[in-house]
Amino acid sequence: MTDQNSPTEISKTSSIAPRRGILPPIWVWVVVLLLAILVIVVRATGVAGDPAATNVASAVLVFLAGLTFLVWFLLFSGYGRRLRLVALLGLLTAIAAGAAVFRVDRISGELIPGFALRFSPKPDERLEISSGDIVPGSSSPVDMLTTTAEDFPEFLGPSRRMSVDGIELARDWVARPPQRLWRRAIGAGWSAFSVVNGHAVTMEQRGRWELVVCYDLTSGTPQWSHSIATRYESISGGVGPRSTPSIDEGMVYALGAMGHLVCLDGANGECRWRKNLLEQYGIDAEEESKVLPWARSNSPLIVDDLVIVPASGPRDGRKVSLVAYDKRTGDLVWEGGDRQISYSSPTEATLDEVRQIINVNEDSVSGHDIESGRVLWEHPWPARSNADPNVSQPMVWGANRLLLSRGYGGGAAVLELKRTADGGCSPEVVWINPRVLRTKFTTAAVKDGYAYGLSDGILECVDLNDGRTVWKDGRYRHGQILMVRDLILVLAESGEVVLVEATPQQANHVLGRFQAIEGITWNNIALYGPYLLVRNAEQAACYELPLAR
Repeated sequence: MTDQNSPTEISKTSSIAPRRGILPPIWVWVVVLLLAILVIVVRATGVAGDPAATNVASAVLVFLAGLTFLVWFLLFSGYGRRLRLVALLGLLTAIAAGAAVFRVDRISGELIPGFALRFSPKPDERLEISSGDIVPGSSSPVDMLTTTAEDFPEFLGPSRRMSVDGIELARDWVARPPQRLWRRAIGAGWSAFSVVNGHAVTMEQRGRWELVVCYDLTSGTPQWSHSIATRYESISGGVGPRSTPSIDEGMVYALGAMGHLVCLDGANGECRWRKNLLEQYGIDAEEESKVLPWARSNSPLIVDDLVIVPASGPRDGRKVSLVAYDKRTGDLVWEGGDRQISYSSPTEATLDEVRQIINVNEDSVSGHDIESGRVLWEHPWPARSNADPNVSQPMVWGANRLLLSRGYGGGAAVLELKRTADGGCSPEVVWINPRVLRTKFTTAAVKDGYAYGLSDGILECVDLNDGRTVWKDGRYRHGQILMVRDLILVLAESGEVVLVEATPQQANHVLGRFQAIEGITWNNIALYGPYLLVRNAEQAACYELPLAR
């Protein structure tokens, strides 16, 4: 009888025990292969909803694949305990060192991060408000009372149509290239320029100061500035104000990222009146960041004697969709609607002969009476302002139709509005298509029964009669567009300007292109006659575009 503890039996038992290898076993490769297949499926089908969500999902899957290898190496591999411990400590040290040395400095429209040295100042913090470059007032008054046919006085241009019809651009930029008049550093923010009588106004962040600044159009020289000691900053949203000032009868109206609404004298930037929307509607900064994590982006609308902006309200309290003030005195005139606000801006429109204010709210679109703010009609347009928000502007098509579009997989719809007996309107859906015109940060322009827009960053032409894609081509990412007669100016997210023919017959017919500015560019275009104004969070520039002879 053999002793159970004999050397012979121990040796035999050891020889049949499984040995841990130094190469991953089959189960590790199976898991990694499945995750790789999921990455391919997610990126090929767009099932995540939009490119940003696709990138996040892909990154999570790649992380899980790496984690699978790490778990095997630390817990199941045949490597020595000391080696595994040293490798783990080395990995953690590298991660900690990277976090200590670098910071996420910016994030693109598709959620791809950019990095900078952690303790280096941000570009806007290098620009001093007291340097003499940005001045608190102007010694020689600026004339914004005089208007011209070329004025671009508000967000998206005259009547917020995102279209300029008064000039005809040359189509050949090789024979006659655009000429740069100036390019300069500018404070942070996603505001665009508004231009009246050769004076360009925008908003920017310089250190702790949020500013409204007036520049000379052709030289880029600052003429006056107005500052408020406030700063908005987030990793995903960047730094600074994001709405565009409106210019009316010599006055400048601007809404800051944290709800400061000001009326400034266009002659010198002096404040005529000011409102703090957060104080007025009982919202503290912490509550505001939960409701509107990307800050207020609503450009003031001037209609008759009113300046109109979305108002908001606390999540569990009273909400006001729109508020109207007397544009001269700042006195409250009316409040309208009870919906939480979005990042879109109100616009004036006449639908079926009813003049009204159209507003895209957090989860609906509504029409309001101009004199009282009364809600004339409302239609669901689902979104969440703290997750997958409404940003794009509604666009009027024909006598009584309205184009809606949004990103985050929302797509587009056309509503037809018919006048009712009580003076309001009744909306009916003509078509809805979640696959077209996913205009995340931008808006679709309308021309001759077709809509043109950057759909998940790709230029798309859609037939407005049925919502069908006519063509989709040209990856410009999350930039902006402006219709100029039968041409489209595209300002790509990269800062490149591209001239494209607006025609359903030919996809993305590029006529010319040039690099205007550097860096992530989400800001809208302004065009004053032949003068093209572009900017982003670090640079601004003016180019003279060639006109047709």
